[in-house]
Amino acid sequence: MENKVVKVWFDNGRIFIRTAAGEEKSHPLSWFPKLQNATNAVLENFTLSPFGIHWEQLDEDLSFDGFFNYSK
Repeated sequence: MENKVVKVWFDNGRIFIRTAAGEEKSHPLSWFPKLQNATNAVLENFTLSPFGIHWEQLDEDLSFDGFFNYSK
């Protein structure tokens, strides 16, 4: 994957990702009710794949493509 994500974090009601090249993208958690209503412990319990982020406890997935290809 050309945009290899190396870090995921949460701050001020948003989810952020950072690539190996240092590019950062974010989305508001309000777009994802399962994430918005989750505890910090559940939010931090995710796994990364080459394609996205998965929260098994929430049965929720976010694709990295969504971070890079979404335009408002």
